[in-house]
Amino acid sequence: MSLLLVGLNHKTAPLELRERLAFTESDYQSVLPVLAKGAISREALVLSTCNRVEILIETDETDPLPQIVNFWGHFKNIAPKQFSNYLYHFSGVEAARHLFRVAASLDSMIVGETQILGQVRQSYRIASEAGTTRRVLHKLLHHAFHTAKRVRTETRIANNAVSIASAAINLAQKVFSGTLENKTVLLVGAGEMAELAAKHLVEHGAGRILIANRTYQNAVKLAMEFTGEVIAFENLALSLSQADIVICSTSAQDFLITPEMVKASQIERHNRPVLFIDISVPRNISPDISGENIFLYSVDDLEMVITSNLSERQKEAVRAEAIVEEEVAEFWRTLQTMNFGETLGELRQKMQEKARNELDKQRSKLGSLSPEQEAAIEKLLLSTVNQIAHPILYGLRQAHEYGSAEFAETLCD
Repeated sequence: MSLLLVGLNHKTAPLELRERLAFTESDYQSVLPVLAKGAISREALVLSTCNRVEILIETDETDPLPQIVNFWGHFKNIAPKQFSNYLYHFSGVEAARHLFRVAASLDSMIVGETQILGQVRQSYRIASEAGTTRRVLHKLLHHAFHTAKRVRTETRIANNAVSIASAAINLAQKVFSGTLENKTVLLVGAGEMAELAAKHLVEHGAGRILIANRTYQNAVKLAMEFTGEVIAFENLALSLSQADIVICSTSAQDFLITPEMVKASQIERHNRPVLFIDISVPRNISPDISGENIFLYSVDDLEMVITSNLSERQKEAVRAEAIVEEEVAEFWRTLQTMNFGETLGELRQKMQEKARNELDKQRSKLGSLSPEQEAAIEKLLLSTVNQIAHPILYGLRQAHEYGSAEFAETLCD
């Protein structure tokens, strides 16, 4: 039995090549049976995301790597020489370690991101439904999920925002004591950054979302997606008084929100706290706005938060790596015990075969026997063999747990 993982990712291959070698879910239906039910391996799983494409197999082949590479190239109509130098491959315990690190997001472009675990689970589900994950990969994948859960619960690797939008939401939660419930958010701009901010706001329970954009139809489109309300852009000043949080993300070249506008809106708000987040370049909110309960952050402020948070994630990653090492060692011990159980089973069968062979050799000396007598003799013989074998096999299992399996494996040769 041997594990082999072959793949390429954002660290080893350009996007153009990853795109050409990627597998769709419909591809899985063709790829998995060939990998697991052909001559290459007994079990197989494929993981394909925007940042990585990996093939994981369990096999008895002594050198399955060339077969995997050739199959991959043939399936995608790419000559192996065009991508083989971009591949990494791990076998045995190193393959398990790599998978555990992937599931725990330690090998991700952004360490600590949560999406990869769901993608691994989805790949496992598809392979299970295709019948290409059995004893070994089933055990391996569930141990990977367990490892990822430990990393999430025992470290703070995913607790710190590492994107502009998520950092903005974190700041909002700090200003408003941890919750955005019943808070009104005004998005100025309807581009990609505003869309991402709206997504995070909805996920974190924002009560009401207002959207103002120079192109009215773009604001309508974003409002429909997130059940928001469109504000006419020329009414921006009047809308400020309704907003607890203002996130500005446009391509305008001047200030859209001025100190005078903020001062007037705060009078109507009775000076309740308001958070301004300006992620536009150039800035769209005047840096001169000020006053009690007015909080202003620019894109540079957010990037400082992100840099600090990335540093914290790297510290947590060290603790996460230690968890991975513990779990890899535990999984490998479990797998070796599983394999040794098979070895002991083979040894018991060899003992029984030898007993039957001896019975066949001596059969002529027993004279005429009825079928019942023959069955009784064979049963007695095998029962005796099993009674003799049991303490021996038990002792070997105990020795294996604390020592080496080499002796038993030699007996099976």
